[in-house]
Amino acid sequence: MAGSGVTVYSSEDVGERNATYEVALYAPGFLLVGDDGGGLGFLVRADDPDSAVFSSGLGDLEPADFEIVSASFPEWLASLGTAH
Repeated sequence: MAGSGVTVYSSEDVGERNATYEVALYAPGFLLVGDDGGGLGFLVRADDPDSAVFSSGLGDLEPADFEIVSASFPEWLASLGTAH
């Protein structure tokens, strides 16, 4: 998203990014949906359309270490301040 420093992955990029960071191995049940370009990733629960958005260092995809950054994906997108 322009101006926020956050990249929200397109549907074409989600699979590749999740494979690259081995999300299924290190954080089963989560989906990597974006990053800040500086090593921080943003994830949602893959099986919950109303999932909160979590942040985590991309080198530490341990769900116990995730921090909630927004109560929902739509709210998180809106907080980035750019139309999607």
